[in-house]
Amino acid sequence: MLRPKVPTMPQPTGLVTPPALIEPTAVIQHTPQTPAPTPVVAPVPARPTVQLTPGAVIALVGSGTAVVLVVGAVLVSMLLAVAITGASVAICALVIRSLIASEGKRR
Repeated sequence: MLRPKVPTMPQPTGLVTPPALIEPTAVIQHTPQTPAPTPVVAPVPARPTVQLTPGAVIALVGSGTAVVLVVGAVLVSMLLAVAITGASVAICALVIRSLIASEGKRR
């Protein structure tokens, strides 16, 4: 009952194309020609050298500081949103528990 059955592969039933006929082609030999000499080119450096000016360094530091401040503000606001949501859920739970307890005392 719980034994797996291994499927058997049926014979292919699709259309079978006949093999293509391969015709021999004639080979013509040419006399070898001497290749033209290649000009010698000076090697190109792999990567250009990056030179930072004092203005560029100040711009990089300023933009990095701005990115850190923005990311920090976003993370702090998300943490604050989670804290406010948790506090409001806790207050709602206390109010509901108080209402349920006072309902039992009235009867």
